[in-house]
Amino acid sequence: LAYRAGLGLAQPYGNSSVLPFERRFFAGGANSIRGWSTRSLGPGSYRRPDEKESDFVNQTGDMKLEFSIENRLKLTSLIEFAQFVDAGNIWTLKNYESQPRGQFSKSFYKEIAAAYGVGLRFDLGFLLLRFDVGAQIYDPGRESKKFVMFDPALRRMAWHFGIGYPF
Repeated sequence: LAYRAGLGLAQPYGNSSVLPFERRFFAGGANSIRGWSTRSLGPGSYRRPDEKESDFVNQTGDMKLEFSIENRLKLTSLIEFAQFVDAGNIWTLKNYESQPRGQFSKSFYKEIAAAYGVGLRFDLGFLLLRFDVGAQIYDPGRESKKFVMFDPALRRMAWHFGIGYPF
């Protein structure tokens, strides 16, 4: 059984009003909340207006909160099986016009996304290859019916390939 909790906070300083893009946080992906593709979750309950799946530039934030728990089971000397649950999101500290509903507020707990999934790991001794599939449980970016666990759809699943354990 492996678990982790993470919190990140970054504040622009000096003559900057926003963090540089490469220093901002993102959520989703093989080492984050695995029910979403990389940079396709958040900030907060932000959703791109034209309903596309992700918005690479605007789906970044100044604050990150993540929790993960993973049960790992060794099937053979080469193959491992994993079950996991991930939760978290990112937020902005300021109310940016290009990221509506992305600012951190006292009701942040309503914007914590959750996902579950399974994975296979191939332990080659010198290298661990990982294949995970994650499905969404709670999507804060949806306008209604945010709890989607019992309404499965391929568009609410993410497939990931990784090298090494996610944490």
